[in-house]
Amino acid sequence: MQSKLLAPYEIREMTFKNRVVMSPMCMYAVEKKDGIVTDFHFTHYGSRAVGQVGLIMLEATAVLPEGRISEQDLGIWSDDQIAGLKKLVAHLHKSGAKVGIQLAHAGRKAQVPGPIYSATKLAFSEKYQTPEALTIPQIETVVSAFQKAVKRAEAAGFDVIEIHAAHGYLVNQFLSPLVNRREDQYGGPIGNRYQFLNEIIEAVRSEWTKPLFVRISAEDYAQEGVHLEDYLMMSRWLRDQGVDLIDVSTGGVIPLEAYDVYPGYQVQYADRIRKKVGIATGAVGMITTGNQAEEILRNERADLVFIGRELLRDPYWVKTSAKLLNAEDQLEVPTPYQRGWR
Repeated sequence: MQSKLLAPYEIREMTFKNRVVMSPMCMYAVEKKDGIVTDFHFTHYGSRAVGQVGLIMLEATAVLPEGRISEQDLGIWSDDQIAGLKKLVAHLHKSGAKVGIQLAHAGRKAQVPGPIYSATKLAFSEKYQTPEALTIPQIETVVSAFQKAVKRAEAAGFDVIEIHAAHGYLVNQFLSPLVNRREDQYGGPIGNRYQFLNEIIEAVRSEWTKPLFVRISAEDYAQEGVHLEDYLMMSRWLRDQGVDLIDVSTGGVIPLEAYDVYPGYQVQYADRIRKKVGIATGAVGMITTGNQAEEILRNERADLVFIGRELLRDPYWVKTSAKLLNAEDQLEVPTPYQRGWR
């Protein structure tokens, strides 16, 4: 029996060699606060490409300097950052991986010097700086920054773009009524709160014809927040705007002491969106074994499996999974490793 996890996947006329995605994870490894890739990024991402991950998603990459989570984040707000990204993408392509970039703005969760911005003037917690509420012209500047970032991503040779609209960062701050208290066209009803993301997607799609993903938090874990039923509606809007896949996570918009987590606890959201909306989804969250990933795909609960911390523990997780699934014949073996992998 052939493994579905290790089978190719086609999306918008692009083929990934398998259905394993390296989930975007912040590395905080930029050395000079300039957003430019370092040797670490080549080692870190390169080892996962050699390890046969089908799609490698770079970490949250800031479209504006004030939109960084930290000063050690990667950036794509300047043409000076293109050369390093282009070299990194080419490096990963040599191992047969497709490469994506997650475009991000941290909003009120930014921890950088100077003013920070959000939908409204509400701090994430007492440990965070109080943001300024974005004015309409400033919103237009942010949307334009996403558009310019797409042009740089194209120049760098990326295969996939993902818009970060999850985990309590700026786009998520606009989507959730827990943060968005605006009284203009960007606040109030769900359609208004979606408008910021709507404009970003339009700007991105005006420049980008390749696969476009959006990462969402499908549950705020607070009664007055956004829940799956709201995201089913927004997922239809995303689908109709030309988004190819929704990368489904949860939480992060407000501080939470604890919520119930267990292996695969977020897969249910990817499953529901996929079936109810008719759009491809990615499953993420405490997916650690090849058997678990295979079950998700075979039961058609998601189209791709995003692996995060397990790929930090094991850069060769794809090989580990192939052995577990008795599917090593489906695995492409790098020539230098053939003596050890066969």
